[in-house]
Amino acid sequence: MADLSIEFAGIKAPNPFWLASAPPTDKAYNVVRAFEAGWGGVVWKTLGEDPAAVNVSSRYSAHYGANRQVQGINNIELITDRSLEINLREITQVKKDWPDRALIVSLMVPCEEQSWKFILPLVEATGADGIELNFGCPHGMPERGMGAAVGQVPEYVEMVTRWCKTYCALPVIVKLTPNITDIRQSARAAHRGGADAVSLINTINSITSVDLDRMVAHPIVGDQSTHGGYCGSAVKPIALNMVAEIARDPETRGLPICGIGGIGNWRDAAEFIALGSGAVQVCTAAMLHGFRIVEDMKDGLARWMDQHGHRNLEAFRGQAVGHTTDWKYLDINYKSVAHIDQDACIGCGRCHIACEDTSHQAIASTAKADGTHIYSVIEEECVGCNLCQITCPVENCIDMVAQDTGKPYLNWTQDPRNPYREAS
Repeated sequence: MADLSIEFAGIKAPNPFWLASAPPTDKAYNVVRAFEAGWGGVVWKTLGEDPAAVNVSSRYSAHYGANRQVQGINNIELITDRSLEINLREITQVKKDWPDRALIVSLMVPCEEQSWKFILPLVEATGADGIELNFGCPHGMPERGMGAAVGQVPEYVEMVTRWCKTYCALPVIVKLTPNITDIRQSARAAHRGGADAVSLINTINSITSVDLDRMVAHPIVGDQSTHGGYCGSAVKPIALNMVAEIARDPETRGLPICGIGGIGNWRDAAEFIALGSGAVQVCTAAMLHGFRIVEDMKDGLARWMDQHGHRNLEAFRGQAVGHTTDWKYLDINYKSVAHIDQDACIGCGRCHIACEDTSHQAIASTAKADGTHIYSVIEEECVGCNLCQITCPVENCIDMVAQDTGKPYLNWTQDPRNPYREAS
């Protein structure tokens, strides 16, 4: 089968699937179970200064889809609540016992040079493969001048990254917060500071739901709540976009990227890799389904790579980046039209209702003698928006078919109808 082994920012691992810094990597017991299950690496839950952080109860809430499927988890948990000494001792032993696995240590201390100068040699002495700077935690820690309070200020990102490169010989991975206007600014700052790689995304500020009887949001602590960090499958589209923005930015091109956010299966991982990621981190899916999910991830990715002739991850890494551009460069003259496979259609009418009520009235409903309906596309009215395809419950029943318009490529910067085309 295809070779899944990687070398990311100088760190070797048997596969690209790493557990993210989170509850699943808070202690040796969990990490050993993860390695036994086949994970290629872990990022140890964020260490900080003693005394250790104090957490609250409860800590999690969820956003549910149909049939109580968890689409996202919100958490208000802080960094490790175990002492620095215990964590360092366990990291040392685990790395000694599992030398072939990637073991990265996540760190968060006050934004003061002396604090970083103190903790970095202690971590390096464990034999860990690298460090990850937690510049993304959106709750609790920012109130203390750490986490997202650093990650949201590019000057701080650059400064702390430079400190770490000064006082530590290990590869430095900077974990970026998505709670920012332009993720490229943070990545550029990390790059200027000498970062060996970036990882993203950290969790997104969120409130998942409100108890309408008690009038308090979840998770509930006594009779109060607060915003937390949102993760899980629902954040994947946001993460993919931010990864792509960094991968195609000329100022960070070539900077290794570890993709994080909503990865729950091999296909998710392949999409992150196609957009430039050299490794991926998983958390929520493991919390929902256990460590053994990595078996299907590895098997599925390897089989897909074999089918497409990819001998290793580098064979397809970043291949989707060159096809990702700004809207202004898209071809205005390109046109596609929906086509309904009548043999596959179950006659539910969802495409017709969606198009008739909220789109372009491009799907006709024709009554049959038996009271059922046939749904067909009115091609001259179809704008190719894909709404019908999205609402259809039958996979591949509706296709978007490219049309030969006979018109040459034309983007918005070239269009004479654009009054700003010179500036563009």
